[in-house]
Amino acid sequence: MSGHSLHIGQYGVTLLLDGLFEAPADVLIHVDGEAARQQAIATWGKPTLQVDVNCFLLRGPAGAVLVDAGTGTSWGPKYGHARSALHEAGVSPEKIQSVLLTHIHGDHALGLFDGDKPYFPHADIFVSDRDIAFFTDPVAREAMPEARRGGFKVAEQLRRVYGSRIKRIGEGEVLPGIEAHPLPGHTPGHTGYLLHGDDNSLLIWGDALHLGDLQPGDPKIGLVYDLDPELAVRTRRAALDAAAREGWIVAGGHITGFGRVERELKGYKILPA
Repeated sequence: MSGHSLHIGQYGVTLLLDGLFEAPADVLIHVDGEAARQQAIATWGKPTLQVDVNCFLLRGPAGAVLVDAGTGTSWGPKYGHARSALHEAGVSPEKIQSVLLTHIHGDHALGLFDGDKPYFPHADIFVSDRDIAFFTDPVAREAMPEARRGGFKVAEQLRRVYGSRIKRIGEGEVLPGIEAHPLPGHTPGHTGYLLHGDDNSLLIWGDALHLGDLQPGDPKIGLVYDLDPELAVRTRRAALDAAAREGWIVAGGHITGFGRVERELKGYKILPA
């Protein structure tokens, strides 16, 4: 289930499809209120959302690197296919040198684990300091409804399984030619990764947006999974604007393939790269 591949700077990049996530359309939200939310649902026009769950294999001067790790076996047989895609690409778990997490949510981080052992036994795990701080804060955990505490459980397991191999990061270069790009809102430390190339650069923006056909046209549309919806809107708009302005290729945890962002009279659109 390997996806598209391209070359950016010093890295070959392969999109790995882990599965397809489905949710009812009423998970859509809109910062302008209920009427705008209902209009967004009507514009979507389908009773459910179905989006890709992606992670990315990078091969270059830092060795074999993953951006996010998929779900592993935690979400059942509809997911976890990134592991077989890695095998098809000729990369065993032992060859992964680093995993760059966009954020601490299950569909991005549960693939790190083989029960209570590391699935990638030699990998360092790069993750935003702000996400680690939030998802290990007992006060923040108690303030969150039980159904929304998955990230806290993942962070607990991450610390237990990977320990000193967790590398807490901020903004800036994390590996040669790869820059951490803060994109807060979906989670406090949500982070994209910008790969620099001479002709093209690639922003892997995680969950800055989930619906490539809907949210670029109205960046005020979000999903209930955004922890800070208003900040997520500002981040989403800024990421779209920067990608359009700089001509970056974009990819994400839930949009299909690689794209380029163009401005429209109202909002933006993403075209296949």
